[in-house]
Amino acid sequence: TQEAISFSQLKPEFEKAGAVVIGLSPDSAKKHDKFKSKYDLTIDLAADEERKVIEAYHLWVEKSMYGRKYMGVERATFLIGRDGRIARIWRKVRVKGHAEAVLEAVRAL
Repeated sequence: TQEAISFSQLKPEFEKAGAVVIGLSPDSAKKHDKFKSKYDLTIDLAADEERKVIEAYHLWVEKSMYGRKYMGVERATFLIGRDGRIARIWRKVRVKGHAEAVLEAVRAL
């Protein structure tokens, strides 16, 4: 939630740098709409209910919490350049300062 809020707050700066921010999760479009409304988000959210993109990017991984293993989405950010190639990847993202780091990388492209 905090990550989406941070990217929403910086959306004008991303736009000035020529970038589009898209959040992706296996949640439905309806859930995304509620989430956007609840937290006043301005970034685009894409639903990948069948996990095709998530699996293509190798983000459907085994996770562990309190000794219990389960499958889930690994938090990651992909910066895709104008040429359609992945310019940079952040895996196992820590939320604090992340949106700012991504914006800095966008400006450096």
